[in-house]
Amino acid sequence: MNLTAGHIANQINGTVVGDKDVKILNISKIEEGSKGSLTFLANPKYTEYIYSTNASAAIVSDDFEPTKKVTLTLIKVKDPYSSFTTILELFNNNHSDRKGISDLTVIDKSSKISDSAYIGSFSTIGKNSIIGSDCVIENQVFIGDNVKIGEGSMIYPGVKILNDTIIGKNCIIHSSCSIGSDGFGFAPNEDGTYKKIPQTGNVIIGDNVEIGSNSTIDRATLGSTIINNGVKLDNQIQIAHNVEIGENTAIAAQSGVAGSTKIGKNCMIGGQVGIIGHIKIGDNVKIQAQAGVTSNIESNSRITGTPAISYMNYNKSYVHFKNLPEIVKKIDKKD
Repeated sequence: MNLTAGHIANQINGTVVGDKDVKILNISKIEEGSKGSLTFLANPKYTEYIYSTNASAAIVSDDFEPTKKVTLTLIKVKDPYSSFTTILELFNNNHSDRKGISDLTVIDKSSKISDSAYIGSFSTIGKNSIIGSDCVIENQVFIGDNVKIGEGSMIYPGVKILNDTIIGKNCIIHSSCSIGSDGFGFAPNEDGTYKKIPQTGNVIIGDNVEIGSNSTIDRATLGSTIINNGVKLDNQIQIAHNVEIGENTAIAAQSGVAGSTKIGKNCMIGGQVGIIGHIKIGDNVKIQAQAGVTSNIESNSRITGTPAISYMNYNKSYVHFKNLPEIVKKIDKKD
């Protein structure tokens, strides 16, 4: 892609300081910039690189004022990180022009595939499924029966989307995810064995959802497992049967949510968090990494630890915990 600093500034409502006609061929990290590349400065700890980078242009904050001479063109914006993300999308938007169906794909005649969709090699689509306009289904994807995928969605190689799953518009599902597998439902028998409980529900995924590689979302026992609009799931996440995740909630890698738990809107959940089943987590909750959540959480809470408690209470308790050896010594001396 061959753009100029002026063209990029127009895309992000930026102001150019320097050569608006400098050509931009690619994008780079600020410390690894080279001639023809565009970078950005959002974190102050990288400020030193703005004076040494070989990049041709950088996106910076409106209030950035260099304290030394800079040799590159600056594009000033309100939010450098968000603006750079927009440009990344511009450079990465290279799949929308792919259309057609590979000769090495197996599609049941009862399914409907948009003329503007792309289906890669060795993919399989079952009965009565619908693939919307401008969808990209990469190689070796399995799509079962009665599946619906909304327009503009991207399904990466190796994804398994099982029967009755509904996926909204502009979703991204990364490689090797499993959507709609059976939930972990077993009833104990008197002899110590287990009887499998049939999982008869489905998975419903809203619009603009992104799911990281190797994540698993189980179908409901009854009803639906629901991932609402705008949810972002990292890699290697387990979402159990009948879980519901509210709009715009983000969950980091290796976290697990047990069955029938409801998570609210705009929550931020760190990596390796474990959440037990049948509880409710309110809106705007922040959960620190590796927390173990074992009870209902009110909206706007910030929690950490195992079992998870208020972030402020945890910090106060930890001060005493660190001092415990000294406290014990004092007690022993008194004895």
